[in-house]
Amino acid sequence: MSRVAYYRVSTRDQSIEAQRSALGGDFAKEFKDEGVSGSTLAAKRPGFAALLAYIREGDELCCYAIDRLGRDALDVQATVRMLLDKGVTVNVHGLGPIGRGVGELIVAVLAQVANMERDRIAERCDNGRAVAREALRTTGKTHRGKAKFGRDFAADANEVRAWRHENKASIAQTAAQFAISKSTVKRYCIDPLEL
Repeated sequence: MSRVAYYRVSTRDQSIEAQRSALGGDFAKEFKDEGVSGSTLAAKRPGFAALLAYIREGDELCCYAIDRLGRDALDVQATVRMLLDKGVTVNVHGLGPIGRGVGELIVAVLAQVANMERDRIAERCDNGRAVAREALRTTGKTHRGKAKFGRDFAADANEVRAWRHENKASIAQTAAQFAISKSTVKRYCIDPLEL
């Protein structure tokens, strides 16, 4: 029997280190999906797919939270059931090992709660955007006093393009010149029709 860990964070700005720290350590193998949305089915995530190919009967899968194991309540339940059918012990931080019967019921309830919370977060975000749009329409400023909706641009795209062209600069040089990311330079400077 080997202990295996699985971590997932939704964006590249987030780190799996908090999950790793909470789970302790001493794992035979660790799998992770960084920058992979929770809206992606578990089996379609590269790290989780690799985990499924690796894990064997008698192994223990450790994860930080139940919502790391699937896209929604149904996916979480199907994933846990599939792992249990394979003879894998699923150990969720704070819950302990999940078994048949009562363990599956607990998973179903927790997955539904996680699903409900995701829906509530989306609803709050939608409401916040609606308030900002209405304030912008009526007053010319958002409810937070900004003159426009959304984030400010990292740099002026025309200026970045012109400087790169004039200096025959690489993407990395242009990114350094304007203190922006390489992906922003690509977005500003590369014509999608050229790709």
